[in-house]
Amino acid sequence: MAGSSQPPLVPLERAGTPTPEWTHPGVPRNRRVRRLSGRDRVVVLLMVIIPIAMTIGLVWLPALATVLLSFTNWNGIGPISDIQWIGFKNYQDVATIYPPFWPAVQHNLLWLAVLFLIATPMGIFLAVLIDKGLRGSRFYQTSLFLPVVLSLALVGFIWQLQYSQDYGFLNFALQKLHIIDQPIDWYGDPSVNIWAVLVATCWRHVGYIMLLYLAGLKGVDPSLREAAEVDGANEVQTFFRIVFPVMRPINVIVLVITVIESLRAFDIVWVVNKGRNGLELISALVTQNVIGEASRVGFGSALATIMLVVSLVFIIIYLATVLREEER
Repeated sequence: MAGSSQPPLVPLERAGTPTPEWTHPGVPRNRRVRRLSGRDRVVVLLMVIIPIAMTIGLVWLPALATVLLSFTNWNGIGPISDIQWIGFKNYQDVATIYPPFWPAVQHNLLWLAVLFLIATPMGIFLAVLIDKGLRGSRFYQTSLFLPVVLSLALVGFIWQLQYSQDYGFLNFALQKLHIIDQPIDWYGDPSVNIWAVLVATCWRHVGYIMLLYLAGLKGVDPSLREAAEVDGANEVQTFFRIVFPVMRPINVIVLVITVIESLRAFDIVWVVNKGRNGLELISALVTQNVIGEASRVGFGSALATIMLVVSLVFIIIYLATVLREEER
């Protein structure tokens, strides 16, 4: 067509093609998708089967075995043929004649309350400050997140040095400030050791919450804040009425993570005194009964099953929330 700026059409001849295909120069031809060879199929199959097999073998089967063993009186030593089915007796004993259970439940609830009411607000506050782009914010972000990469066992050792009755920094500072006369046995005194351990736990948990909410704040549409500012809202009102509700998926994730963290707390109390003398937790009781001196695998499995059921409730809530958000 006269005056057209399009390049002329050029025929593409292909062997076995009855009619030529027309295309513009510079436009790539449609290539046939190469079929997977036999070797490629084997590689893909292995990449799928191996992770699935490991998940089933290392997660699902042990979890199922734990639930089944919770209805038995197996001690973990005798042959499988000696296993006797006793129904719900282990669960009845846990609730009635096992003294450490209810103190452990109270400690787990206290753990949840402190993480949710103290560590989480602190993490949110730090995330908001860092999101403002203050000078040195990257340094602060790295410093606050550093404890998260440490295991709870290592956190327990670090704070054990700070809480040491003889040479710990905390006792030294309090005595120099004339707040106390005698060193406090932070980990040995049952009336204060749970609070000392919770301080160490919050030190680690705050950085995790900060990172989650910092990622959520980066995803908030700036136009929402601008609209709130135009309407005359201050920063506090904008956060609680606009920004915080928008981060609802993050809030659900934080709730689930906090509940699971409070349930699986084990390493730090085991490092301190193996979960005894005021530091009883359900996870520590499971270890004491399964691999401890008692060697009651069935009874310990009942405790572990209780933890599993409680965790599944919040995991299901999280999954339901995620699926509901995706449908929208």
